[in-house]
This record gives sequence, structure tokens and C-alpha cells, in this order.
Amino acid sequence: MKTKARASAQLRVESSVPHIQAEIERLIANGEIDAGERVKEAVIAQLLGVSRGPVREACRLLERVGLLKSVMNKGFYVRSLSAKEALDLYDLRRNLFGMAGRLAAPRIDDLKIQGLEQVYNAMNEAISENDTVRFYNLNTDFHQQVVEYADNYRLTEIWPTLESELQLFRRQGLYTVASMQNSNREHRVILDALASGNPELAQRATEQHIAEGKVRLLRNING
Repeated sequence: MKTKARASAQLRVESSVPHIQAEIERLIANGEIDAGERVKEAVIAQLLGVSRGPVREACRLLERVGLLKSVMNKGFYVRSLSAKEALDLYDLRRNLFGMAGRLAAPRIDDLKIQGLEQVYNAMNEAISENDTVRFYNLNTDFHQQVVEYADNYRLTEIWPTLESELQLFRRQGLYTVASMQNSNREHRVILDALASGNPELAQRATEQHIAEGKVRLLRNING
């Protein structure tokens, strides 16, 4: 009986780790934990109603994907991403998102297009409310859906890691209303290209979108 109880408790801990990991990622993406700041395990454990053990395990997983770094005897800190690293990520994302567009175009159906349309419309609402946090999260969701529709296992596995790393340089290229409007106009072009079913057109639209995002980031970095 005791063995079963221990196994049940261990299962609850393991199942809570992905939830804790997602919550820490959300806090980082929303700027509630800044780059260079220590992740306060006790605070997060209390917030989520769990012990510190699974919080620590979630932090270890986030260290593996490059979001956190561990400092001996001090704990986990949100990693700082240099401008060079962020720009390199954009170059890599451009190639991969272009691949996603090319693969998704002949596979996508009307129902999936409608789902992307809903995200696109929600982003327009976020722009009208100047809600940069909501726009950023919807923008990430739009990209993730396109990648999933490409139906490529390795691409789907790699993409979230790149997006997570870019959170460390979050929203710097999407901060103004004008930048968000430009970004969503590009989403419209992607939607139309995917709906056409033309792989080459979809690849150009998705690659161009990431390239323009890099330009927005550079403009922000250079003031």
C-alpha cells in the first residue's frame, strides 16, 4: 500500500512539472521575470500550490532549452540574450518558417484557415487596444499553428525551443502600434498564400515575414 501511495505521489509531481514549466515560460514572456533576474522557486511553488521539488525540475528543463542558467549555490536565473544571438535566431527562424509555409500550403484545409483567421482577427483587436502582451502571445500562437500544419515532426519539435529563446529578447520588434500593424499585415499575406495552396507563394510570404521581423528588431536596437 505504501509503495502504491509513493508511486501515486511521484506521478502527481511528474505531471505537474510541464504545467510549472509553462507557467515560468509565461512569466518570462510577459516580462514578470526579467532577463538576469533570479527565479524565486519558493514564490512560484507557493503561487502554484506545489512543493519546490517540481519547480526545481521545471527550471532544469528550462535550462536545457536555453531559457534559464544555473548559478552554483544561488539558483536559476533568466538568461540574457545578446543582440547578435537574437539576430542569429531570426535568420534560423526565417529558413525554418519558410519551410513550414511551403509544407503547410498543400496540406492545409478550410477549417485550419478559419482557425488562423480567428487568431489574425484577435491580433487586430489586441492592436486596437494597444495590448502588446496579448499580441505577442497571439503572434506566437499563429506561428506555432503554421508550423504544426507543416506536419513535420522534427520541425514541430525544434520550433518551440527557438521561440522560447527569443522570449529573452521579447517584443522588442513589436513594441509600437505601427510595428504590430505591419506584422499583422504580413500575417494576412501568409494567410492568403496558405489558402491558395501554392507552396512557393507560402514560402515567400513566411520567409518575408520573419525577415521583416528582423528589420523591426534591428530598428529597435539601433534606436
